[in-house]
Amino acid sequence: MKIVYSYYVLDLVHKGHLKMMENAKAIAGKDGKLIVGILTDEAVMELKPKPIISFDERFDLANAIKYVDLVVAQETYSPLPNVKKIKPDILMESSSHTDEAIEEAREVMESIGGKVIVIPYYPSQSSTSIKEKINGKNKTK
Repeated sequence: MKIVYSYYVLDLVHKGHLKMMENAKAIAGKDGKLIVGILTDEAVMELKPKPIISFDERFDLANAIKYVDLVVAQETYSPLPNVKKIKPDILMESSSHTDEAIEEAREVMESIGGKVIVIPYYPSQSSTSIKEKINGKNKTK
């Protein structure tokens, strides 16, 4: 059984999140498991503003998504503490993360016999962009 770990803030759920989870579940395979980490407010605030939606609500939203087999709290912005505990076969990373963070993730995953798959980041499917549109800061369609 293949285990895939993917992680999110999930402040505003959008199609980009769903496509990433769908792809992660497909990589896990029919008999595999997709474990989703939801960043706590404190973890998010290491690099970004506090989420609008509470952690508990974001956690429950992730649990309701059909591709997800298990949801866990992620207490740091980095997924590595959870990865070291869970020891998934695959860690899904975003191309929006720094090269250094992705390389560190690769080293950890290799040390536990797993690998990293980097998925493209689509700025048009971004919670930040959606929030900017709502606030009138981004006039693009």
